[in-house]
Amino acid sequence: MPPAGRRINFDVGTRRLVRSRRCRLPAATYNYRLMEISHVRNQLKHAMERARDRAQQRRQRTSEAERAYATFLQDVATPITRQVANALKAEGYSFTVFTPGGSVRLASDRGRDDYVEIALDTSSTRPQVMARISHTRGSRTIADERPLKKDASPDQITEGDVLDFWIDALEPWLER
Repeated sequence: MPPAGRRINFDVGTRRLVRSRRCRLPAATYNYRLMEISHVRNQLKHAMERARDRAQQRRQRTSEAERAYATFLQDVATPITRQVANALKAEGYSFTVFTPGGSVRLASDRGRDDYVEIALDTSSTRPQVMARISHTRGSRTIADERPLKKDASPDQITEGDVLDFWIDALEPWLER
């Protein structure tokens, strides 16, 4: 720390510290007060510990969500999707169910870019079941991504929620 009465100024133009009792300061100067290095290091250590704790909690939430999603996919989403596809075929709409790793997709047999897919999104702080909808209209492809059920974990989504989602998501194909 400088003695009392002395100012430490930072000259932005030359990127040097200017020390004097009275100095002419350029227009762009800042008055800095130096901190103890131990205080800076302690703050940095606390920030690193908080970041590690948040990362550990995020990994734990993601792991729990992946286990719940696997059960949801096997017991709820895939059977309801197969039932919806069978009902659509009975009504004259040709859709096929695909189950690529970790998701279920209902694809129209008429266009390769017409599909609705349910998958787990773990990229956000709170993992949730997301739906990707891709629909072609002429030469345009309309893509949408939204949660299957807002702010719900995979184990909170019921068969009724999945059926309501399919009815809503298939509307562009059903209006033809």
